[in-house]
Amino acid sequence: MRALIGSHDLLMVTLDTLRYDVAEQLAAEGRTPNLSRVLPGGRWEKRHSPASFTYAAHQAFFAGFLPTPDGAGTHERLYAAAFPGSETSGSDTWVFDEADLPTALAKAGYRTVCLGGVGFFNRWGALGSVLPGLFERAYWEPGFGVTAPDCFGAQLDRLAAVLPELDGDPLFTFINVAAMHQPNRHYLPGAAEDSWESHAAALEYVDTRVGRLVELVTGRGRPVFVIMCADHGTAYGEGGHTGHRIGHEAVWTVPYAEFTL
Repeated sequence: MRALIGSHDLLMVTLDTLRYDVAEQLAAEGRTPNLSRVLPGGRWEKRHSPASFTYAAHQAFFAGFLPTPDGAGTHERLYAAAFPGSETSGSDTWVFDEADLPTALAKAGYRTVCLGGVGFFNRWGALGSVLPGLFERAYWEPGFGVTAPDCFGAQLDRLAAVLPELDGDPLFTFINVAAMHQPNRHYLPGAAEDSWESHAAALEYVDTRVGRLVELVTGRGRPVFVIMCADHGTAYGEGGHTGHRIGHEAVWTVPYAEFTL
């Protein structure tokens, strides 16, 4: 990533609460064709999240602790906030002195834009202002949230309105997509409760908006380096658990991809 700073726009998309098994099965069955067009080899990489819920996971992501590859060994990180004794910062890692990625990118000449999704980005109180407060521009409205059926579409509408207001400086766009988070039963006609199947239907909805996302971010005439992943998964009855913020395989295991558009 060190070689990309300044020459590439950056896009980070967190598909909030997306389970790895759902993402991988839908890709294998051809049910998310637009995602498969941009994912390397058309499939997701299996990784482990550093945290089990949104706030903690994003604090880790912005400090340089993205989901860790599933295989054993020391894995060099893409970027890292500098601290003594780091064993995962290598020759290709972009290391910065600031505490978080958005602040470091702003210092490097980037414009930074946040399009929040779940409540930790809504700026309704002090806690919901921490993560969006890292960005030059941050947007949230109820139509971006967990109860809005076209939440991702609404975020892209806002992005389309914002992009013409930005100059030619490199851009870091961050989008937290809320569709897979509970409640998601509205994506499955007739469903009375959230389930693995309604979670999958939510991802199918997200897939229908991916083409527009690609069109928007590539329209600035600059290559775009993309990080796309879940912040954590969620449980639907496994071991008697429902939801997340627990140490369970369904929560820790997440889909991940990085690629250039």
